[in-house]
Amino acid sequence: MSGAAYATPGGTGREAGGPAARPRADLLIEGAAELAAPDPGRPGGVRRIAGGVVAIAGERIAAAGPREEVARTVDLSGATPVDASGGLVVPGFVDCHTHLLFGGSRSREYVARATRRPETLEALVGPTGIAASVRMTRAAGDEELLAAARSRLDAMLGQGTTTAESKTGYGLTAEQELRLLALNRRLGAEHPVDLVSTLMAAHAFPPGAADGEERWIDEIVEEIVPAAAGLGAEFNDVFCDEGYFSVPQARRILEAGRDAGLRPKIHADQYARIGAGRLAAELPVVSADHLNRTADTELEALAGAGVVGVLMPLIDFAVAHPEPVDARRWVAAGLTIGLATDLCPGGWAVSMPLAMQFACRVCALTPEQALWAATLGGAKAVGRDDRGAFEPGRLADAVVIDVPDLDELMYRIGHAPVRRVVRRGRVVV
Repeated sequence: MSGAAYATPGGTGREAGGPAARPRADLLIEGAAELAAPDPGRPGGVRRIAGGVVAIAGERIAAAGPREEVARTVDLSGATPVDASGGLVVPGFVDCHTHLLFGGSRSREYVARATRRPETLEALVGPTGIAASVRMTRAAGDEELLAAARSRLDAMLGQGTTTAESKTGYGLTAEQELRLLALNRRLGAEHPVDLVSTLMAAHAFPPGAADGEERWIDEIVEEIVPAAAGLGAEFNDVFCDEGYFSVPQARRILEAGRDAGLRPKIHADQYARIGAGRLAAELPVVSADHLNRTADTELEALAGAGVVGVLMPLIDFAVAHPEPVDARRWVAAGLTIGLATDLCPGGWAVSMPLAMQFACRVCALTPEQALWAATLGGAKAVGRDDRGAFEPGRLADAVVIDVPDLDELMYRIGHAPVRRVVRRGRVVV
């Protein structure tokens, strides 16, 4: 394994014909058995560098690669060492699809479904599914919701996630959805993980809205969407699938969001093929997530439109999806792939390494493709092209994992002992 170093241009330029000044590193991640550096110019490509180092200046990457090459372009003399102790060094993970804010727990429902005991499920009191989480979220106070979300976010950081998206969707009234956006903003301001806020008032129709679906869409378009950007939302997402929002309804909501400055996303074709994939390519959206039932021709259209397909094998596992994604179809179509946990009440998962392991074993990605999707692909899905790789000038987010190489990380299912997490050039774990 080998690879070239990548370094920032000379710091102050040449004076009187002298050599260019080298940038000075503040932090040096060294002692790795392998540095796995996703390649921004080659989707799914990763440079695997034995003994590679990462030099960090301030909040940014200064250079990465073999130590002797990095030392020729960056002054390492005053850098604080971060010892990787023979481990694997990768960029910080970007979890590009989560429903971080929700109240209560649906553990009893999950166990009833997982053990396939319908009599146990029928014995549960009250609603199940999204409706159950809506009820518990509405009943929880702000501090209770923040404490629960903060705990989940701490666990995600401990597994190497440095950037995460957080969708609303369990309020389903104007007041509650806007409350969740306000809580996203509070949580993002106080936590080391960089939080990207997404409005998803169109997650489902409110309980009891069978005769008022269009009224709810009117409320989303006329009241919630116009207020969302002022509360920090960047994206607007819709669940377009059988039993949820139709293609015309999704189009109306996403176009209204775009007019209000919210970039479009879509949950598409998870359970049925109703044209959501085609809509995603036509708009186009930034990311189309799930895509279990999307046809090959639609995958090719999404790729041609520059849409990121977000792969979430852990939610397919949690719900025992009858058609888990075979990501080889996505690769063959030329689709840019992001990877996410889909942390939510129906699938409590916080580990991006576990999502990578499932992406390989269940969805047939290579280890390199899985890492690229968990870093650069995820960054593209949330509009953060300033991270996800060890290129000079990108944000210095990095993870040190106590395994010797990328293959070993994929092999040790459920085992991802993170030693260090660096966020914006600072050790936070």
